[in-house]
Amino acid sequence: MDDARMANPTLRQRQLAKRLRELRHDSGLSIAEVAHRLLCSPAKISRIETAQRRVSLRDVRDLGRLYGVPDPTELMALAKDARQQSWWQEPEEVDFRPLTGLENEAVAITEYETTTIPGLLQTEDYARAVISGVVPDISPEALGERVDKRMRRQDVLRKATPPRYWVLLDESALHRHIGGPAVMAGQLGHLHELARLPHVQVQVIPYTVGAHVGLDSAFMLLEFDEPAGLPDTVYLDTLAGQIFQEKPGQLRYFRELLNHLRSVALGPSESAGRILQRQAKFAELAH
Repeated sequence: MDDARMANPTLRQRQLAKRLRELRHDSGLSIAEVAHRLLCSPAKISRIETAQRRVSLRDVRDLGRLYGVPDPTELMALAKDARQQSWWQEPEEVDFRPLTGLENEAVAITEYETTTIPGLLQTEDYARAVISGVVPDISPEALGERVDKRMRRQDVLRKATPPRYWVLLDESALHRHIGGPAVMAGQLGHLHELARLPHVQVQVIPYTVGAHVGLDSAFMLLEFDEPAGLPDTVYLDTLAGQIFQEKPGQLRYFRELLNHLRSVALGPSESAGRILQRQAKFAELAH
């Protein structure tokens, strides 16, 4: 395992959460019982065990003692690494946004998007137009930082061993005028080029499908190999915040959704043709 992976705070936080959850189960204690003994709320223990809260070194020490861990060295090391900052987490940010860290550890990513081109496939101009449209009052400085982060996030597709990336894209994303015709022409050309990479596959779900099971539910499935020590995870970015789901029943539901979406989508070759058709239309409008 290389140093970059070892220092990944998202990976370490989720590994720590998984380990603490296992230790509690092995101890035969409920979340309520642990909270009572440590004089804290059950919600705090639950957030720690689901990696929604960065745990303090003191909490790790106390939990280790409660669970009868003879040598807390491993737990403390995980906790220290989980508290490190990475380029996607600025010091002033309150929320720890783990998506980028998970993308960098995943061996496969399957993404379904309903309205825009996915962030991993966006051009800089398109990303700027999307972000400024969603957050109209954003300052130029903040906009520049967010665009830069989105571009750097795309490095995951250029790694020596990149994840398999499968995109299911509703056709509406090819038609929506974001940033103007020139920006859209550039974006769709970029999308077509990336779809030709051996580890990237793009399928378009055409308008003619009509209503379907994923019509209003964009999401991402991230899959991990055994050494990562992480469960496969579904990520949803909503107005209410980021949601991570990893229970077997939840994963089964979203995998069924993906199977259905794949079955109604155009094949990769037809999808590439549809993308080029829309690019030509936007290029024509731009001139």
